[in-house]
This record gives sequence, C-alpha cells and structure tokens, in this order.
Amino acid sequence: MAEIIDGKAIARQLDEKTKAEVDAMVAAGLPRPGLAVVLVGNDPASEVYVRRKMKGCEKVGINSFEHRLPAETSQDALLTLIARLNADPEVHGILCQVPLPAHIDTRTILAAITPEKDVDGFHPVNVGRLSTGTGGIVPCTPLGVMMLLDSVIDDFVGLDAVVIGKSNIVGKPVALMLLDRECTVTVTHIYTENLPEIARKADIIVAAAGAPELVKGDWVKPGAVLIDVGITRIMGENGKEKLVGDIAFDEVQHAKAVTPVPGGVGPMTIACLLHNTVQAAKALAENGEGNGLDPYHDAPDRSLIYGTSEGSA
Repeated sequence: MAEIIDGKAIARQLDEKTKAEVDAMVAAGLPRPGLAVVLVGNDPASEVYVRRKMKGCEKVGINSFEHRLPAETSQDALLTLIARLNADPEVHGILCQVPLPAHIDTRTILAAITPEKDVDGFHPVNVGRLSTGTGGIVPCTPLGVMMLLDSVIDDFVGLDAVVIGKSNIVGKPVALMLLDRECTVTVTHIYTENLPEIARKADIIVAAAGAPELVKGDWVKPGAVLIDVGITRIMGENGKEKLVGDIAFDEVQHAKAVTPVPGGVGPMTIACLLHNTVQAAKALAENGEGNGLDPYHDAPDRSLIYGTSEGSA
C-alpha cells in the first residue's frame, strides 16, 4: 500500500513554525506581519478561499486586511488600491484573488504589486528570479509541492520527474524547483503524445493538468512518488458529487507515496502563503524596501520550512 502523504499534518507543522516566527518578530520589536487580500466581485470559490486565508492569518498571528470590491470596479480603481497597499508600511504581503472580472486584465494587476509584497510569487520579477535561481518569492502551491516531496524523499539527485501541466502557477515553477534539486525533468500536458509511456519512467509525478483521474494505475511504476495538484468535482456512482484529483487514487497503491484529494496539496497552499508573508515582512523590515529574500532557499535554517535540519518532515 502506498504511503498517504498527509498535507494537513505537514501544513500544521509549517503553521506552528510560522506562528513562532511571528511571535519572535513581535518580541524583537519588529512590525507584526500584515497580509492584504483583495477580492473583486463575489465568485463563490474565491469567497471560500479568502475566508480560509483570513482564518489562517488569525491562527498564526498575522494581521489581515480584507478589501472587498464590487464586480463593476474599474481597473484603474483597482490599480489605485494596489498602489496604496504597496505604500502601506503595515502591509507586507498583497494577494489579489483571481479570477478577476472579465473587464480587468489580470496580468496588469499582478504586475502592479511590488515584487517584495508579491506573496503569491506571480510578479514577473519573482518569476524571473525563480527561473534564474537568484531568489525571489516562490509561488505557494509549488512551494507546498516541494515540501510534500521532501517529507518522503531524502535525495532528489538524478531522479526522473514528470510534471503534467504547464501552467505559470504550478507546472512551470514546479519544474524549475525540481531542476534546482538536480532531477531530470520532463514537462508534459494533456496533449503530449505517449504520455502514459513517459509517466511510467518517472520516479516523481506531479499531476497538475486539471483533468480528473487522468493518471491511471498502469501509468505509474512501483515505488514512484505522486503529488496530485488537481481537484475537480464530479458525480459519483451513488449520484452524489465528490472531489477527485488528477490521479486515479485507488489504482496507484503500488506507488511509494501519494497525496490524497482533498487533504494533500490544498492545505499546503495556504500554509505557504502565510509563510511567504512572514518572510516578506522580515525582508522589508531589514532595509525598508525588501532584500529579495528567497523564502525557499534563503531561510536561515531549512527546519523553518520542513521540520528537520535535513529538510524532511
């Protein structure tokens, strides 16, 4: 039977370390980290995500600033708010919840957030820093994926990794981070020819295609480690809706380890957002403008992220 990688438990460990960092900062006379979340419109899924993020802030001691704007808010008005948050010394992280209404250009808004406060890691500067290995804030879900992998893999050097999905949010950043660990990485997607054959060679599969139960049991070699980023609501055989990932969970029990859906990557994404906010606050406190601290590579002690000095939880 495959080991179930408990994302909830690992997220709790990270939250405990984040809270300890916040307490230490406040005790040292530094500003309490603050996260501003901007929600435009009333998308139901976004409403849920924002509530979870606000609850997470409260749990670890981060100040939260929620800005709810009507769906008809103009792009210029949203840019004005972003500019005000960029200049606000009490705000160390800014998150603009997507999707945005159709009349607002998402890329323009994300690029308007100063890179030092871009705790989602989506700003072109942070993307460039990740791709060149020169620091920057790492996107939350890919950071969480690497932490989950670290919980079951001691040495990545030379492993074959297959990433299914090429999005800027997950697929591409995960591929870069696996390359940084000296893996041999193949980036694929749902249009890749011979995808099952490619997957069968993998020691690591990160499935982030948004295609329910795409990865079948015969795609996976014994002993592989599987991270399922996908989450889709489908109708079950009993006529009730259920959540499934991109991996056919029941078919891959010959793997070494696999993340469940839900309870795998999801909890890590919010925990990493809170972690990134604290690292951004530390960097901003150091020189008032940020110093490009990379919360993945440049933490003073990897145990701040993973739970042990060797990088495994």
